[in-house]
Amino acid sequence: MFTRSLIAMLIAGCAAPALAQAPAYPNQPIRLIVPHPPGGFTDILARLASQKLGENEGWQVIVENKGGGGSTIAENFVARAAPDGYTLFVTGRDVTLRSALYDKLPYDPDRDFAPVSQLVWSPMVLVAHPSLPVGNFRELLDAARKTPGKIAYASPGNGSGAHLAMEMLESDLGVDLLHVPYKGVGPATTDLLGGQVSLMFLQMAVALPHIRAGKLKALAMPAAQRSPMLPDVPTVAESGVPGFDVTPWFGIMTTAGTPTGIVHRLSTALAKVIQAPDVRKKLAEQGVEAVGSTPEAFAALIASESPKWKKVVKDAGVRVD
Repeated sequence: MFTRSLIAMLIAGCAAPALAQAPAYPNQPIRLIVPHPPGGFTDILARLASQKLGENEGWQVIVENKGGGGSTIAENFVARAAPDGYTLFVTGRDVTLRSALYDKLPYDPDRDFAPVSQLVWSPMVLVAHPSLPVGNFRELLDAARKTPGKIAYASPGNGSGAHLAMEMLESDLGVDLLHVPYKGVGPATTDLLGGQVSLMFLQMAVALPHIRAGKLKALAMPAAQRSPMLPDVPTVAESGVPGFDVTPWFGIMTTAGTPTGIVHRLSTALAKVIQAPDVRKKLAEQGVEAVGSTPEAFAALIASESPKWKKVVKDAGVRVD
């Protein structure tokens, strides 16, 4: 009769070859999908992560831009990928809103992705083209009330975070602005700089160089507090909308069903990258706060924020065809 210890030894002996044959992760290039054209903050963040993962871990991470469809093209690509940790994507709050924005999708945005890590908090700033004859938020409010539906603002797309932030602002203030959606932050910023549109909520990292060059003017910070990068620019709350805070987050997700061990391997490597002193300093210089969370903390953030923003979508009647 076999003893328990002998049985355990036999089981261990059989399992050892299988474990020894399991390939280490990663053993091939990782694809990091950006759901927008080049030029926006998600693209900047993806390329930073790719570079640092290569330097720190020796990983080959290839950034691929798959813009269009309000990010659904990229998300569908990731949702259908093999759940093996080799297909990731950079995303923001927008991903939690797909089921509220679309009547029908070829994937389930609430179930087909696995959170890996929240990378950053990335404050936005309300910026205007110099040709708009307002010098601050209160003057913008006065102008919007005098000319309802005339002041045009850009967004990276219908249902994007910048669009919904403006919808929330319009609702709180009872004003009417003209929404002009674009296919990504890059094209929207280009037309804002050219004066084709007058206004936009723009990520601080993208907006700062243009503000410093005098090509855009900062009107207000839609965050809980002022930014040390723009200490003279008041918050929207200070300017007459108490409690207004729409600070976006950005993070990395992968395909649902990816083994937990791989997800945590990715999360640990990303946290090391984003919390490195040189990276934190570089991000802080652009007004961005480094995070580097666990998958569990990232999932909890998504669960806490999703209902609020789905309500904004419903109240504003925003739909995407």
